[in-house]
Amino acid sequence: MQRIRSRQQFQAVMAGAPVAKTPHFALHRALLDGPSDGHPLFPVKDTWIGVLLPKRWAKRAVTRNAIRRQIYETARLRADGLPQAALVVRLRSTFSRQEFFSASSDALKRAVRAELDQLYSQLARRAARPAVVAPVAEAVRAAV
Repeated sequence: MQRIRSRQQFQAVMAGAPVAKTPHFALHRALLDGPSDGHPLFPVKDTWIGVLLPKRWAKRAVTRNAIRRQIYETARLRADGLPQAALVVRLRSTFSRQEFFSASSDALKRAVRAELDQLYSQLARRAARPAVVAPVAEAVRAAV
């Protein structure tokens, strides 16, 4: 599993609409097309994962870091079930500070993992049926 790091990679994946949503997260996907060593943004044909956690929805760095660790860990545990595509998990709403008063609380970690499991399950169901998804090459042209 590879990590998405550059702005161009994020823009290429985020060019399309989300393929799965939960109350707090959205998952964007871009298929990796063509030969395994010919793509400038994604040179290795593998699962690429990126995390987008805006300060707007997670104001404290400790909260963003805890959520980020949960996302990468759940992706690592599900690596065999994830497609060879570029994936970006985006936080789209805040977790209530009244309900989850500590960023390192087990309750928050369980809630994040439960939603991520839902997100990956939706992705697996969507991958099981044929869908039209813009390949990365088209998304790159649109982003540039």
